[in-house]
Amino acid sequence: MNAEPADQIRLLEVQALDSRIAQLDHKRSTLPEHAELERLGADHAQLRDLLVAAQTEESDTAREQTKAEQDVDQVRQRAVRDQQRLDSGALGAKDLENVQRELASLARRQSDLEDVVLDVMERREAAQQRAAELAERVAAVQSETAAAEARKAEALEAIDAEGFRVAKEREVLAAAVPDELIKLYDKLRGQGGGVGAARLYQKRCEGCRLELNITELNEVRAAPANQVVRCENCRRILVRTADSGL
Repeated sequence: MNAEPADQIRLLEVQALDSRIAQLDHKRSTLPEHAELERLGADHAQLRDLLVAAQTEESDTAREQTKAEQDVDQVRQRAVRDQQRLDSGALGAKDLENVQRELASLARRQSDLEDVVLDVMERREAAQQRAAELAERVAAVQSETAAAEARKAEALEAIDAEGFRVAKEREVLAAAVPDELIKLYDKLRGQGGGVGAARLYQKRCEGCRLELNITELNEVRAAPANQVVRCENCRRILVRTADSGL
C-alpha cells in the first residue's frame, strides 16, 4: 500500500487522538470516586442494618418496660387493697394472718418487678443511645456519599466534554486520511490493543518498543517514501520521520 508521507504523519496524529480517547475511557472507569462510593455503599448498608437492629431492640424493650410497669402497678394495687382490708379492723385472726402473709409476698414481688423495670429501662436507654449514635453515623455516610457523587459527576462531565472535543477533532483529521489507509489503521488498532500506527524513532518502533535489526532497517531505508511499511515485530504501520535514525 502507498500513501503520501504527509498522510502517514497525519495518521500518527489520529493515533494520538485515539490514544487520548482510550485514556479518557480508562480514566472514566477508574475514577477514585467509584471505589469510594462502593466502600460508602457497603458502610451504609452495614450501618443501616445495625440501626434497624438497635431501633428494633429499643421498640422491644419499650414494650417490655410497659409490661413490667403494668405488672408492678397490678401488684401495688393489690397491696393497697390488702392494706385497706388490714386497716379496716374487720378481719378475723386467720384472715389477718393470711393478709399479712400476702402483703409480705406482694412486697417481695413488687421489689423483684421493680428490679426488672430498672433492668429493662437500662437496656432501653442503651438501645436508644446506640440507635442515636448509629443514626448520626448513617447521616454522616449519606453526606459523604452525596459529596462523592457530586465529585464523580463533575469529573465525568469534564471527561465527557474533553472526550467529545477529541472525538470531533479525530473525526475531522481521519477524514483527511485516504480511506484505504485509515481502514488498515483501524483494523490494526483493533488487533494491537488500540495502537495501529507507531513512529519509528531512533531505529525503534514506538508500538512494540523493539529496535529494528540491521536487515529490517535496510528494508525500511530502501522503501520509497510513499510506501506504507509495517513493523516486522508487531505488524503495526511504521511511520518514518526525521528522527527515525535511518
